[in-house]
Amino acid sequence: MRSTNAILAGTATAVLLLAGCSSGSDTLPLESNDASTMGSTSGGSMAQECQPVPGDTLVVLEDDAMLQNADNVIPAINGDAATPELIAALDAVSAVLTTDDLIALNKAVDIDRATSQEAATQFVADNSIAAPDEGSGSIVIGAANFSENITVAEIYAAVLDAAGWDTEVRTIGSRETYLPALESGEIQVVPEYAATVTEYLNLAANGADAEPVASGDVDATVAALEPLATDAGLVFGAPSAAQDQNAFAVTTAFSEEYGVTSLTGLAETCGTISLGGPPECPERPFCQIGLEEEYGLEVAQFDSLDAGGPLTKNALRQGQVMVGLVFSSDGELG
Repeated sequence: MRSTNAILAGTATAVLLLAGCSSGSDTLPLESNDASTMGSTSGGSMAQECQPVPGDTLVVLEDDAMLQNADNVIPAINGDAATPELIAALDAVSAVLTTDDLIALNKAVDIDRATSQEAATQFVADNSIAAPDEGSGSIVIGAANFSENITVAEIYAAVLDAAGWDTEVRTIGSRETYLPALESGEIQVVPEYAATVTEYLNLAANGADAEPVASGDVDATVAALEPLATDAGLVFGAPSAAQDQNAFAVTTAFSEEYGVTSLTGLAETCGTISLGGPPECPERPFCQIGLEEEYGLEVAQFDSLDAGGPLTKNALRQGQVMVGLVFSSDGELG
């Protein structure tokens, strides 16, 4: 993704990450966590002293203050190819696709080793997704070079094929490669991520110092995207509920022990935390700074690990950190 302001990474593969925390080194040593520093000074009078709780499964805490930008999966379409029938067919996918679906699809491909085409075909059948109108002609669907994006492209292809289009899915590479191909008409469709593509087009149109226009509000982000898309010769369909963006996870055991399901709840219950993530996290507004300023959390211990990778997830499972930066659609969640 992936996302706005500066990181590329992926769920189980490296892609563009939301600007909150840039990707770190997989070889950095895990720092020890001094649990005695976990206090209750920041979360209000009701905060208690919380400790990491080891566990095999991880769960994302709700970002209820919308710290992260809204990187909802959204179909991007070449303006000349964007017929009402094609838009409606792609919107039929957006109407169904959720973050839980992305997690399951990524698990199927990245962990269980199904192909993206196999996972997509099963998903379309299980959810009875169908285009509302028939179509015709050839559609080339581009995809970034990570499995999640390829799988969504295959979902688009399965729905379009069933409705009468002749499709090809072509894995192209990074946004810097596939968006020019989309604008030129070399490809006609690509699965995109709302906030990241909004900021990409914003910077392209208004320069490197342009004020950000994406936010945690998906409707406001898509509204900001529309004029940028028009200027670039692109059309965007409806955003799905599915998001692939920076997220903060705890073990399911921690969530159950302390009754915490959101970042606000974490601040109110614990106040002070230990945090694991990429080395740049303490300096990033979408990572440690955001947790402190938006949620009032105090990070008493930061362990320099990686961006949503195995170091962070293993540190959570082993109880070495309380909270870790992950990606919201990671196939290992849940």
